[in-house]
Amino acid sequence: MSAAFEEPAVGAVDVNLTDDLTVDVEPDLSDAPTEPVLDPDDPRTSLQTRVRAALLALPGEFEFGNPISGVAATDLFNLNTLLGAGIEVEVVRTLNKLRSMWDPDEEWLGYRFERSSQSFPDVRLVRRDQGTDEVALGIELKGWWLLSKEGEPSLRFQVTPEACAPHDLVCVVPWHLSDAVAGIPQVIEPWVKSARYAAEFRDYHWQHVRNVRDASTDTTIDHPAGAGPYPSKADLVVAKPRQDSGNNFGRLPRAHPLMDDFLARSKEHEVLGIAVGSWITFLRRHSDNATADEVTDYLQRQLKAHVKKVASGTAEELLALMARMSDLLAP
Repeated sequence: MSAAFEEPAVGAVDVNLTDDLTVDVEPDLSDAPTEPVLDPDDPRTSLQTRVRAALLALPGEFEFGNPISGVAATDLFNLNTLLGAGIEVEVVRTLNKLRSMWDPDEEWLGYRFERSSQSFPDVRLVRRDQGTDEVALGIELKGWWLLSKEGEPSLRFQVTPEACAPHDLVCVVPWHLSDAVAGIPQVIEPWVKSARYAAEFRDYHWQHVRNVRDASTDTTIDHPAGAGPYPSKADLVVAKPRQDSGNNFGRLPRAHPLMDDFLARSKEHEVLGIAVGSWITFLRRHSDNATADEVTDYLQRQLKAHVKKVASGTAEELLALMARMSDLLAP
């Protein structure tokens, strides 16, 4: 995993699953950073546009050969840790398979996407010629298991903006199993933004939005000196806030509204006819040492208590789907 994206340690307790800022009015973002305007004459600009299109085409092209089964319900929330690297490897393989999309005129012959989890960005479009690596652009890539307990990608994007080349991208790829708790991994539409923009907006939100109501908070961010694009593993590229009691710096989903629309759409995605948001609620309850039948019974009671607010056909379908959940989670 690269220095830019960092996941909490397995088993770590996140005491703040939502942004700790409560505001009375919408923040003024009139002077917030925007995505960089790229040189239209630079061949990497049109390349980046086509790479973005290839990333958005992932749902129809992604393949993961091995089905997943036999994962205990109490271990489901660790799926991104267990399978995340494999998902990212397959994303890179799919990008290379989609060469006709991002290099239709064969202007980038000899270049291919390569992943190195310990570098930033961790995916680079590179040509290796006589020992010299020429990088066209990079993608900081992160998989996100849609049914994770947090309901948002558990990542921290901490790289300094100066380490992001103008054409570099940051991409979060949501994925789920075809049968929710078993089956073949599938991806849905990813979130793709300029890496430099994401880093600049993160800093802006930290200094001018998140802590705006608390004048005593030190919002200073220390950036490493001399950082530049495509650093080596030994180069310092991580920005560090002076004060971060909740360990929230770099949590892009909490730098509102950077990922808000994407997160909302992702939670509306249906797996086995059930919205992702409902699956998260179900699995959270299941993780509290309850059996699948106990959880299903609880949700059935909740639904029946509100059945007058739900069309009869919809209610019957939901009850059937809950029974299906119980079957899927049964040992």
